Amino acid sequence: MLDLRKLRYFLTVAEELHFGRAALRLHLAQPPLTRQISALEADLGFRLFDRTSRTVSLTPQGRSFLPYARAVLEQVDLAEVIAGKLAAGAAGQLALGYVSSIALSDLFSQAIQAFAQRFPDVQLTLVECASGSLGAQVADGRLDIGLSRLLPQEGQTEVQALSLGEERLVAAVSSDSPLANQAEVSLAQLSGYPLILFPADYGSGLNQSIEQLYRHKGLPLRAGPSGRQITSIIALVAAGQGVALVPECTQSLMNKGVTYRPLVDLDAYAQLLVLTRAEGRSLMVEAFMKVIDELLYIR
Repeated sequence: MLDLRKLRYFLTVAEELHFGRAALRLHLAQPPLTRQISALEADLGFRLFDRTSRTVSLTPQGRSFLPYARAVLEQVDLAEVIAGKLAAGAAGQLALGYVSSIALSDLFSQAIQAFAQRFPDVQLTLVECASGSLGAQVADGRLDIGLSRLLPQEGQTEVQALSLGEERLVAAVSSDSPLANQAEVSLAQLSGYPLILFPADYGSGLNQSIEQLYRHKGLPLRAGPSGRQITSIIALVAAGQGVALVPECTQSLMNKGVTYRPLVDLDAYAQLLVLTRAEGRSLMVEAFMKVIDELLYIR
């Protein structure tokens, strides 16, 4: 196996083509450097340099070997840099789970952009899933972080939830509906229409917030068709299949045939949570949490 130290000595002599100057750069006396180069030549089975009392030049074999030696040392240097970043939590992989409605929020895109700029050597994997499964995936390590609208299940003590605030709900109605002509609408008015939600078995935190809101108001909830993504729900609204209650950020989906209207009801909102493991959070998770904290501070 080649000695990396000897390769560095060879590279330095090849750059200087002078043993004395190379020895000075390496902080060595010249005789030990000469012996190390001779030992490397013995290991390789060919001479690297032609030496006279006045000149040093690379042999044809030495010139051919030089780019390979340089590439090896560059890879070693890179490995050392990456190892340092891994130790500092500035490199590696981070799996981020999120629900579809959160992906439309400014906080989501800003956090990913800021984190990627600050930690370019971290491979960020985004996984869209339902709120109901995020807690379990964070708990068992499939996800490092979860952006959810649903608190962890009772007894799921290995998962920690931090509130990132609340997001107002707005009504999404068909543009040819009488509701589209109003400046504001109320939940009482919406209760007269089929309500498009995520499927009941999806484990949606948004569903839970909406159902609790209807119960609190004592309003009937007429279930309409369901969609497994926020885009599907909006498409159903555009098709005249009912109305939907969606976070404000959903208004960025400018589907033809859909009109968004604010709600009179001031208590209509959905929560935004970040889920992490309660113990043993990695340095990368801590770094992502710091990015989120900074963004919340300036909002």
